[in-house]
Amino acid sequence: MAFKDLREFITFLEKKGDLRRITQQVSRDLEITEITDRVVKSDGPALLFENVDGYEIPLAINLFGTHQRMAWALGVEDIDEISNRVKDLLEMAKAGTPDGITGKLKALGEIVGIAKTKPKLVSKAPCQEVVITGADVDLESLPTLKCWPEDAGRFITLPLVISHDPETCSRNVGTYRMQVYDRKTTGMHWQSHRNAARHFREGEAREDHRLDVAVALGGDPVTIWAGSMPLPPGIDEIMVAGILRQQAVEMVKCKTSDLEVPAHAEIVLEGYVVPGENRSEGPFGDHTGYYSLEDSYPVFHIEAITHRREPIYPTTIVGRPPTEDYFMGHASERVMLPALQMTVPEIVDYNMPAEGIFTNYVLVSVKKEYPGHVQKVMYALWGLGQMSLVKAIVVFDEHVDVHDLSEIAWRLGANVDPRRDIIFVDGPIDDLDHASSNPRYGSKIGIDATAKTEIEGRSREWPPEIMMTDEIKELVDSKWPSYGI
Repeated sequence: MAFKDLREFITFLEKKGDLRRITQQVSRDLEITEITDRVVKSDGPALLFENVDGYEIPLAINLFGTHQRMAWALGVEDIDEISNRVKDLLEMAKAGTPDGITGKLKALGEIVGIAKTKPKLVSKAPCQEVVITGADVDLESLPTLKCWPEDAGRFITLPLVISHDPETCSRNVGTYRMQVYDRKTTGMHWQSHRNAARHFREGEAREDHRLDVAVALGGDPVTIWAGSMPLPPGIDEIMVAGILRQQAVEMVKCKTSDLEVPAHAEIVLEGYVVPGENRSEGPFGDHTGYYSLEDSYPVFHIEAITHRREPIYPTTIVGRPPTEDYFMGHASERVMLPALQMTVPEIVDYNMPAEGIFTNYVLVSVKKEYPGHVQKVMYALWGLGQMSLVKAIVVFDEHVDVHDLSEIAWRLGANVDPRRDIIFVDGPIDDLDHASSNPRYGSKIGIDATAKTEIEGRSREWPPEIMMTDEIKELVDSKWPSYGI
């Protein structure tokens, strides 16, 4: 099912027994973080804080903090249902229009279905029931969190930041933290490799330096999540959200600009950034488990706040993994697998463990066919979008379960000759990486953990793995109750 908005999803979770309403008064500063971090790390429920000290607006958090809740957010029981849907669409696009009347009708139905998922512009929206402009604009009305003790202040952590490419006018939607400076300005943490940062840089070359930006808080859960997807430039996250939820995302034009925002958002901040105007932002307790230190980032000026009559403030926390963003990222990993396989077809599966914080390492299983095949996969991955930031790629044989970290550790130790199987390269590194000698640029490692055979010119025999025969396994299965164990 496709949820219309955040409220429908909250109601669904409550009926499932997977949401708790907290009526005890709590502080926005640190207390909510400590509560939520404990709940996330114990696979606990979504939380709705109804009594944040000093605020009338309730705060929703940990909405996506388990694999099951993340699947429900996408309208399915299992994330693989979405992955299979994406795979079918990609295969249809690759194959073209099929032969035969039955095939053509089926393809037509799929195409019509996709057409119905395009963003739909509406003239009236719940997110604009209340419109605040001018001197009345005040970010202090929102229960924005101070998450960790050494944070520079309070941060908006689950926004959909919407901007247009100054040249092509294509839309980008991203999830970028925003430090609250005062009643009308925030930081805009556009990391250098993100699409919105490119919009900002392109704006510097134009006479009209102002770049309109809108920030949506809340909406349907698929759209909230879609802002975190690592999509290529020019691919509209709102369109993708519609395809995944199989229902168009309703959009409404902003009050102060031509940007469009999700009509069913809870709160919308409308404003602009000026290329060249930066301000110190951070420190911030980040998803790396360390503080990202103070640095210079653009300033977001807010001209209007619109919201529902009784809005809910959605937010999240990040920190030492696993936190809620891991489950959001894992969903992206599963959904993006078919597209990755279309580009690098020898890939069987991949895993980006929580501890790897999305860019530290990727575990890949491949069907190896020729000398250098493993290295070819490594270089192919480093050439793909956000994969270019990955520090370590470890490649395994096709039958290896890359989601079983015990098996991974065993094979990594057993199959690798360090001098032969490890390569080093240099390239772009994530802005948040503190280990590299230089910001945003550093070394990467590729490890070949596959079994080595005559394909690689190996003359020494590779030993067989210890495995019981299927016949004995079936025998023991059938007799197991009789053993009395």
